[in-house]
Amino acid sequence: MNNLDWQRRTRASVWHPCTQMKHLEGLPPLPIARGEGPWLLDQDGNRYLDAISSWWVNLFGHANPRINQAIIDQLGRIEHVILAGCTHAPVVELSERLADLTGLSHAFYGSDGASAVEIALKMSFHYWRNRDKPYKTQFVSLRNGYHGETLGALSVTDVALFKDTYAPLLRQTHQWPSPDWRLAEPGESAEDYARRCADQAEAYLAECADSTAALIVEPLVQGAAGMAMHHPVYLTRLRQLCDAYEVHLIADEIAVGFGRTGTLFACEQAPSPAAAAGPTRVSDIADFLCLSKGITGGYLPLSCVLTTDAVHQAFYDDRVARGFLHSHSYTGNPLACRAALAVLDIFAEDKVLAANREKAGRFTARLAPVADHRRVRHFRQAGMIWAFDVEHAPPHFAREFHRRALAQGLFLRPMGNTVYFMPPYVVGEEEMRLMADVTLQLLDSL
Repeated sequence: MNNLDWQRRTRASVWHPCTQMKHLEGLPPLPIARGEGPWLLDQDGNRYLDAISSWWVNLFGHANPRINQAIIDQLGRIEHVILAGCTHAPVVELSERLADLTGLSHAFYGSDGASAVEIALKMSFHYWRNRDKPYKTQFVSLRNGYHGETLGALSVTDVALFKDTYAPLLRQTHQWPSPDWRLAEPGESAEDYARRCADQAEAYLAECADSTAALIVEPLVQGAAGMAMHHPVYLTRLRQLCDAYEVHLIADEIAVGFGRTGTLFACEQAPSPAAAAGPTRVSDIADFLCLSKGITGGYLPLSCVLTTDAVHQAFYDDRVARGFLHSHSYTGNPLACRAALAVLDIFAEDKVLAANREKAGRFTARLAPVADHRRVRHFRQAGMIWAFDVEHAPPHFAREFHRRALAQGLFLRPMGNTVYFMPPYVVGEEEMRLMADVTLQLLDSL
């Protein structure tokens, strides 16, 4: 079948995510037949550069032979087994390796980012109940933050397009000002603005800490806010405040974990909150770490919440009701865990973070004409994420930019007037040139 046949069939039978289905009449989805590295190939053989890593999940390219082989090997052993009452090597080994990498000693598994957020929120709430502080029931998040679209995750999300329709179903939460440096006053540095936002957070906790269970933050980059970036000192100040006021800090690294911001985990870039300076570990910043997206390299649904001995101990009891009884059928799926272990092997064996730093420098240099373009504002970069805002963007800018980029073999999904790149780590010079050249051309024509 050709592209048109598959497009007709998908519109008739598939309800696509985050999509107004009527728009598919004018801009049908790509019928993808296969992938090769950073490229997607449709049913007619046309190639498209996957410049957003298939919704930020694909780290090492499509059909990666090493991840393929790990999954094939696991298929011959056990494809799935219930994790209530059983265990298996992949989930144990993955939990041990994540603990070594983060300093957070206990792993609880889910299927996707939103479920990880739900788990962390429930764990924090239940922790305080088990610790005889049942009045600590409230959650705080950041303005313009995004944490998923299940009801708990949506309650701490602050994106009106996703949230407003379901407001009657949601728990009331409080939002602090975003440290997004684009919101700083003229002449105010990103660091000074981050500190000012932290001061406002402290003022809130001074009044409301007794009722606050946890705050949740996307470290360094708020993705759905248009890749809003903030200074890492904000995370250090949040940790200090959480210690002072007995509030949990949930680090939502679903989008930014696994090397995306330049370090394996974004929290590692925060200045150490300890008196003795040294390398920062995730456990120095977060009580809970939510992971998904890149954890399996874009292969299989998996999420993980990592937490501390102290949190785990609060649930360790003879009474069943004091346990954490959250579950789903595919928790800790062996195939997904083997894919995640293969991802960690690639990071370790290929020195991916060092290679990414060099690659990021080259692509940033190639994007210099884009950054200097008369219509571009707030060009920004963090690790393997690049973004900019387009001034005087016409109506339906995002859809039109997407459509015209596709015509030139580039798959992008701008958010409003923000164009961003989050490519797989396997991009090379050909792909960098395509992203830069097509983007520059479209800025001049749209």
